[in-house]
Amino acid sequence: MIYRSKAPLRLGLGGGGSDVSPYSDLYGGAVLNATIDKYAYCTIEETSSGSILFNAADLNLKKRYPSALNLPIDGTLDLHKGVYNRIVRDFKIIKPLSFNITTFCDVPPGSGLGSSSTMVVAIIRAFSEWLNIPLGDYDMAYLAYQIERIDLGFSGGKQDQYAATFGGFNFIEFYKDDRVIVNPLRMKRWIVDELEVSMVLYYTGASRASDKIIREQQKNTRMGKKMQIEATHHIKENSYVMKNYLLKGDIVHFAEALDKEWENKKKMASSITNRNIEKVYEAALKAGAYGGKVSGAGGGGFMFFTVDPVKRLNLVNTLNRFSGTILNFHFSENGCQGWKIS
Repeated sequence: MIYRSKAPLRLGLGGGGSDVSPYSDLYGGAVLNATIDKYAYCTIEETSSGSILFNAADLNLKKRYPSALNLPIDGTLDLHKGVYNRIVRDFKIIKPLSFNITTFCDVPPGSGLGSSSTMVVAIIRAFSEWLNIPLGDYDMAYLAYQIERIDLGFSGGKQDQYAATFGGFNFIEFYKDDRVIVNPLRMKRWIVDELEVSMVLYYTGASRASDKIIREQQKNTRMGKKMQIEATHHIKENSYVMKNYLLKGDIVHFAEALDKEWENKKKMASSITNRNIEKVYEAALKAGAYGGKVSGAGGGGFMFFTVDPVKRLNLVNTLNRFSGTILNFHFSENGCQGWKIS
């Protein structure tokens, strides 16, 4: 049997950064996000080879290990090994497994679309298909969060794992003790269509490691830095405003709130923006964009802009003068999915 899964990537529309501890533990966080039709994929093939083969096809990276109940976390494909180690531990696997696992993603690492967390969710789902592990959506998302943030120690927030698992448009609230409430938004089809035609997703061409940016945000919160904490407060409050505009289909005011989001986001850490990002942003505004922001932690990866649909082509032509690329997309309704084939 072959076991497959896919999990959708997400656009962080509002509130990003308020889902990061210790801020979310101290003040509570709120994030507005939506998944798109770009995915992380995983395939598991059971073998009798007495070994485990990890193949990250998009990274052109393979690593084989003798079958064991615990694999070394040594800087090579640690996301894959971290999932395996946790599955073995939590679900009482008593005999080492033999299998080949292949993964790939529609976007490069460091894209700002939550690709690492989404990949963890996809791998967990493939294992659950193979081993018949009963995991609800909250269980799967929380397990992915624990593997990435606690077991492996990678810095980041909590929203990506829940977005990838649940899918669609969600308003997600974060509280102390890792309590998370996912509020799926009942979006009218015409609003989704209007938002799609009003948005342009642009890859800057520069991936970035979010770890440094996240750690700076966490340090600023722990040190009680007033400007940075107040900026995060504004971002969280703005996510409620953006949600209300979105549900009404008021894309213009939604876009204006998005612009405020970006201005506050830049105050959270020094490396969130840079000269190239600012040049692209200014050019986009001159081309007619209402507003926009960098997706994810910042520093590079994807940016997205909102624009009057009749000016969309003008914005696309302007962005194409830079070294990045436009990525066409649609919003996706479904979260992580898994299946098996003979």
